[in-house]
Amino acid sequence: MSVATLRPRPPVLSLIGRTPLLPLRFAAEDRTIHVKAEFLNPSGSVKDRLALCIVEDAERRGLLRPDSVILECTSGNTGISLAMVGAAKGYKVKILMSDTASVERRYLIEQFGGEVQLFKATSGYGTGIAMAKEMAAKDDRYFLPCQFENPINALDHEEHTAREILAQLPGPIAAFVSGYGTGGTITGCSKALRAAHPDVKIYAMEPTEAAMLSGEMPCCHSIEGIAGGYVPPLLRAAHIDHPVKISSAEAMAMTRRLTQEFGLLVGTSSGANVAAALRIARDLDPAARVVTILCDRAERYYSTKLFKH
Repeated sequence: MSVATLRPRPPVLSLIGRTPLLPLRFAAEDRTIHVKAEFLNPSGSVKDRLALCIVEDAERRGLLRPDSVILECTSGNTGISLAMVGAAKGYKVKILMSDTASVERRYLIEQFGGEVQLFKATSGYGTGIAMAKEMAAKDDRYFLPCQFENPINALDHEEHTAREILAQLPGPIAAFVSGYGTGGTITGCSKALRAAHPDVKIYAMEPTEAAMLSGEMPCCHSIEGIAGGYVPPLLRAAHIDHPVKISSAEAMAMTRRLTQEFGLLVGTSSGANVAAALRIARDLDPAARVVTILCDRAERYYSTKLFKH
């Protein structure tokens, strides 16, 4: 094992976290949804938290050398975040990404200086995860963040994201709603929120077309970064009460509504989260407080169906 070397944290990385919690009033439904604005992180998504905490944990443990290459399979957002953190801290980054991911994600990774290798996701995320492990076994320069199983991912959300929510919204929280890609956000947040509010209900949003937690077979859908044909190991530790199925069409409709009614230029997973949260809120008292996540910005969706009318 290498000697631990924690490289200085450049100013851009101090912008990660401490995102606002916004109350969105849906007048037609007579409900308010509280949304954590994670798209305001510096590279544009909630995955900035994951990238920084895993890289700095690896530095503390002496797992990153001057010649190390950070290698990860991702649908795009984690790759963008790792490329940003790598650029800021001086690490090379290589990202394995499905050839079905939006081209903007590839451009953003490359703009930060990262390398992108595309693959055909015959087994969803599992294809890329197997590729990454095989590559790392042959070259010890590769460092694998292992975002889908690394406990630091969930722990960071427990210690930071959830505690920010609790400080921003004092008092009881009726429900927390989140999709899952790595499972880190919902696993970490559910643990801390339930510790503070034992009666809070935790809902896992998943695409109707790939409702694996509901016992259905995964199929193609248009909510990038969510349920990539793979139930992540981190999700096993989540305190989930119920899954909530949202179709791609519902997600896109709500994403456009968030932009046109609230001025929030966010991506499809954010729309899916809010659609699920609003569905849950309709069955609760109008005063009940429901919290969800706005995951990322819309510039990584320009070539997708979201921008085709």
